[in-house]
Amino acid sequence: MDDLDRDLLGALRHNARMPLSSLAAATGASRATVTARIERMVANGTIAAFTIRTGHEIRSSGVRAIVMIEVLGKLADKVAQQLRGMPQVRALHSTNGRWDFIAELEDRDLATFDETLRRIRLIEGINSTETNILLKTSKTSF
Repeated sequence: MDDLDRDLLGALRHNARMPLSSLAAATGASRATVTARIERMVANGTIAAFTIRTGHEIRSSGVRAIVMIEVLGKLADKVAQQLRGMPQVRALHSTNGRWDFIAELEDRDLATFDETLRRIRLIEGINSTETNILLKTSKTSF
């Protein structure tokens, strides 16, 4: 997975119905390249489904959390690449201080969330994590 794949996944997470021509324009890739990349990600399981989320589902989404991540040595780029490829990671922030990254996660229920955390902890280069489940959001924009 490279930057183009991650850009495509991000755009499709935002709008799974985005036309190929719009995806091509947004990423600077040709329409044929975008088509091939999406087909490859579907074939290898990176993209499991194209779906919609209703307003109700967004308001009552499963489990949302913030995961603080400490990385060993000089493996930050490798760790970030793997995290960006996980569909449950909605945003990834690099930080200073104790934690190298803060990941915003969203999963459908606690069982799948637990599996996502297990997969994150198994990424080579991750030294430690701390997870805080988000219970209620009172403000979403500035």
